[in-house]
Amino acid sequence: MTPRLLLIPAIALLLAACDIPGMGPDPRIAQREADAKAIGGACRHALRGIEDCYRLNEKASKTAVFDGWKDMDQYMRDNKIEGQAPTVGVAVAEKEEIIEDKKPVDEGKEKTADARPRNGGKTSANSERL
Repeated sequence: MTPRLLLIPAIALLLAACDIPGMGPDPRIAQREADAKAIGGACRHALRGIEDCYRLNEKASKTAVFDGWKDMDQYMRDNKIEGQAPTVGVAVAEKEEIIEDKKPVDEGKEKTADARPRNGGKTSANSERL
């Protein structure tokens, strides 16, 4: 083989074992994951449900929050730790405003109880079956 063909696998083998700066995972992503796990653990320790924790921390990753909540739950059960009641008020869901559409009543088209049917008062064979 020619030296050029041997050079390519040799370089690939050398680069496979080294860490090239900037090629690893972004440290900000790892920090966000750690923060979300900490949020989940804090929510569990504060006796908040996982749904409340999601609602109060919408920007955090739900999977990481759940992992933190689950880890803290197991830790608290293993060490028989009681949770602390939250000191900050629980977020109150906004009230839904119900808007009723009032349709105008057509005064000329009101039906009365003594109105006659369109067929002139005749009964058909189909109406007798009912």
